[in-house]
Amino acid sequence: MKIDINSDVGEGVGNEEVLVPLISSCNIACGGHAGDENSIRQVIRIAKSNAVLIGAHPSYPDKENFGRKTMILSKESLIEVLQKQLQLFFSIAKEENATVHHIKAHGALYNDSAVHIDLAQAYLEAIAPFSDSIIVYVPYNSIIAQEALKKGIKVAYETFLDRNYNSDGSLVSRRQDNALIEKPEKVLEHLLFILKEHKIKTLNGTLINSLSDTFCIHGDTVSALKILMYLHNELPKYNIQINP
Repeated sequence: MKIDINSDVGEGVGNEEVLVPLISSCNIACGGHAGDENSIRQVIRIAKSNAVLIGAHPSYPDKENFGRKTMILSKESLIEVLQKQLQLFFSIAKEENATVHHIKAHGALYNDSAVHIDLAQAYLEAIAPFSDSIIVYVPYNSIIAQEALKKGIKVAYETFLDRNYNSDGSLVSRRQDNALIEKPEKVLEHLLFILKEHKIKTLNGTLINSLSDTFCIHGDTVSALKILMYLHNELPKYNIQINP
């Protein structure tokens, strides 16, 4: 079995040189919550040299809160700020002769568009000029996934390996102590269960259905490198390879 593991990068952590070779696709911050022209270009080059799939990672325009707080913007304002980020990203990718594989919203924008139809539609309208032949990473069984499919946009269902889930399919808030899964052994256990059962075991022990085309380990998770190195050592024992 081959699986895709993605990571959010270009966010100021500075671990891309060692992290990117351990994943198969990456989501590069494009100026909303983090990142600028230099970081985008640098990470695109690292991804290209490691044959890692390249994606844009737009967000609410909120560097102060790292894009992890909901912002109330008009539809027009949201579309404008997202397209500005994507225009920068795609222009640099073109200069670097890099193929853009996917788009994945960041943080609060990702979570909000999963459950609010107006926001999901605005987000999809914003990325429409860029989404021809581009895949959009979305949560399984979410409003954003349903709306994207209605528009004929290709989606990849994403599951987070370093995050706990609530029984309604949402992520446990980062404000709670048990939001993150940081021990490599627990991440592996989480992954193997999902692959075998096509379900996610939530924090209270209930099971929710899940389809997973790609799995995320956040680049700013403190133990991200340790987790990825552990998975590279352990997954071959289960005949699983990290590969898009």
